[in-house]
Amino acid sequence: MFVKFYRPFEPGSFEGYVLDVGPQFFLLAVVNDEFWFNGFACLRIADVRRLQAPAKYAAFAEAVLNKRGEWLAEKPKIDLSNISNLLRTANDAFPLITIHRERIDADVCHIGRVATINNSTVFLLEIGPDAVWDRELCSYRLREITRVDFGGGYEEALHLVGGLPDSGS
Repeated sequence: MFVKFYRPFEPGSFEGYVLDVGPQFFLLAVVNDEFWFNGFACLRIADVRRLQAPAKYAAFAEAVLNKRGEWLAEKPKIDLSNISNLLRTANDAFPLITIHRERIDADVCHIGRVATINNSTVFLLEIGPDAVWDRELCSYRLREITRVDFGGGYEEALHLVGGLPDSGS
């Protein structure tokens, strides 16, 4: 079902298809404002506001997607049972993931590869907006993560140019 909802961290809405639901996060196949599929987002259920299910103009959005030959991708194997498993499985399924900590800073995201996760922290090797990999790991508290994205156009562009951290291709 094509849905639309709002979140407290950004002025616009989210639209797409809910593919799976866990205890805290759900998996959304994202449809951007121009009606193209743009990867996946795992968002906290608690942050959803003004849910429309189905979205008010779902028939129009789906007609545009169909006419463009845009098809819903196969659901990725993401474990939503907890944030650690979500990060691990997204990292296994996609070359780059994006972590958002919107309660800390709504305008900043962190893109890269998960190096390790412990009980409270994820350690990420980040890639910059120039597609150059950092040399040092960054750490983020798991409880601060409000959203995880992967498979989108920006992550794909960074991966195309920057490759993976060990290979450079």
